[in-house]
Amino acid sequence: MVPKIPFLLVALALLLAPPYRSIAGATDTLESVPDLQRAMYRNFKSYPCVRLLNLSGEIGCSNPGQEKVIAPIVRFKHSSDELTRLSAVLLPLEELEGLLLRISKDMDFAQKVAGVLVESDGYRSKSLGFSPAEKFPQAAFAPYKNINYEWNLAGSGIMSNQYNFPVFLLSPETKSVVQELAGKNAGGTDLYQVIVAEFDLVMQTTKSHTHDSGSCLKEQTCLPLGGFSVWSSLPPINISSEKPSKSILMAVASQDSASFFRDQSLGAESPISGLIALLAAVDALSHVDDLNELKKQLVFVVFTGEAWGYLGSRKFLQELDLGADAVNGLNNTLIEQVLEIGSVGKGLDQATRATTFYAHAGGDSPVTKDMLKALQNAGDSLGSDNVKIKAADVSNPGIPPSSLMTFLRKNSSAAGIVLEDFDSSFTNKFYHSHLDSPSNINSSSIAAAAALVARTLYILASGDVTVNLMTLNSIKVNVSLVEELVGCLLSCEPGFSCSIVRNFISPSNTCPSHYVGVFLDSPDTRYPEYADDTSRFVWNFLADKTSKLKGSTSSCTGKCNSIDQVCIGAEIEGKGRCVISTTRYVPAYSTRLKIEDNLWHVIPASSLDPMGSVDPVWTESFWNTIGLRVYTVQSGTYDRLILVGGVGVTVASYIVTIVTKSFLAKAVKND
Repeated sequence: MVPKIPFLLVALALLLAPPYRSIAGATDTLESVPDLQRAMYRNFKSYPCVRLLNLSGEIGCSNPGQEKVIAPIVRFKHSSDELTRLSAVLLPLEELEGLLLRISKDMDFAQKVAGVLVESDGYRSKSLGFSPAEKFPQAAFAPYKNINYEWNLAGSGIMSNQYNFPVFLLSPETKSVVQELAGKNAGGTDLYQVIVAEFDLVMQTTKSHTHDSGSCLKEQTCLPLGGFSVWSSLPPINISSEKPSKSILMAVASQDSASFFRDQSLGAESPISGLIALLAAVDALSHVDDLNELKKQLVFVVFTGEAWGYLGSRKFLQELDLGADAVNGLNNTLIEQVLEIGSVGKGLDQATRATTFYAHAGGDSPVTKDMLKALQNAGDSLGSDNVKIKAADVSNPGIPPSSLMTFLRKNSSAAGIVLEDFDSSFTNKFYHSHLDSPSNINSSSIAAAAALVARTLYILASGDVTVNLMTLNSIKVNVSLVEELVGCLLSCEPGFSCSIVRNFISPSNTCPSHYVGVFLDSPDTRYPEYADDTSRFVWNFLADKTSKLKGSTSSCTGKCNSIDQVCIGAEIEGKGRCVISTTRYVPAYSTRLKIEDNLWHVIPASSLDPMGSVDPVWTESFWNTIGLRVYTVQSGTYDRLILVGGVGVTVASYIVTIVTKSFLAKAVKND
């Protein structure tokens, strides 16, 4: 029998096989399986666009099916560049809007886009701005008819669309590496290998075919967006007192933002500048003596979920209607005035050193006029600080997108003002964008707003009594506190590891993000287990600043014996202490939802909730893992070369076998 000759196959395979290289390009020495894995696969820090749902459908991003998406990386300089095959597109941020628009209109091109990688820094079009929100954010909730007005001139609305492919924002430190890898693909210097991106963005709602909030809640493939708002009073409210309650002067701000990329929702200007101003104003007022003598009760509320259907403010008012424990001590009918602190981080004019804010009034009642007058008087009292107050242009259709809309939809005669650093359109060109970062605000503007708010609240709370000018002028904002809060709430260094946060809570993350997240707790809990870092810090901060001490404080680890007391700093070992304070968590989720037997159900809109009929009921899909990694695979050219080589070896082997058999047959015959 003639022996086979597999050595020809082996020789050809060795000849064609390329030397192994990592994706970095260097030949590696591999000593273990982990070494091999690290050399083959590189995981990149990135931030995904994820799948959100509402009653009518889906928005955001997801892999199209149940599998990971793998495609070669191709770098675009412009959204108009062409693709020749299925690819992962790497492009600058300023080209993202154009690319997504092109995908929505050109189906042939769309079929070649496997996923999108967005370069995070180097944004060149700052003068134009980048805002993925609508030009009138959440227009359906407006208490007026002109919902085509453009508050957000930079708004593109790309956040509101559905994308059946993954989109990831690269971190600044990984951008240049991925660009280099894409360059290697474009150069075509290696015929054997191609560098691919692997997107793991498989959403449970996609796998289960539950494509709206109603069905995904029923099948338990999603959870409702939500969290916990916080309210506090200064001085504390004596719940057991039989004295007639004072009318309520309420100061409110929001703590949550949104972004095209889920975990990059800082919201420095909108709305965190307003939150910081409110916290600094509370600190300033906490040093004022004889607050019990004020004619009105000061109440501070920090809402969450406002970026997603005004979840916090709507749920807060619903809890008031129901007389829930979370708002015990408050009465809806006693709310006389509402002052909201909106975007206040860009009010400073660097040229004139003057800080200007605009008062957007909800109505033209005498009480609202009193609020505007109090703001102007407070601005005048700041003297050399050069803080100016202007009434918003009467040609505006009404108040800008804000929590005050909820109060006005509930009661059209409610007296309220939204304090902003803009008049007829947002000065924030990065509204609901990851670029709304600390570089987009000025801490001096926030400090000026805090001082203005603190003095305005003191003037209004004094009622018809002549204001004590010595006391008014003594109300000063701690500028260092404002700067510290900017660092704590809006950056990773120090982030939530800053001392003021660490004095109260043990944060789950160092880097802050103000996306509302999903609601995980029991709705009726007074002590939530899953309140996010921002809510827990705000609760502790307000409880501390509004507290009234009685003798020596007692230590605690969670709850206090008296109903009038709360335990602040309970998360820090040895630092928990009971203080007298009326500070409460309030659940924030859609008023169109209820939970029974651990299952969420969508319920019909209530006549007591004017916004219920337009509530989208936002939910977020479950997922197992989310990730982005890059590695090298054999190119199609190399595969075809191997195929041709294999066929050639097979044919050659057959011919050699025939020739050899013929030769041996002749040799035997001749013998």
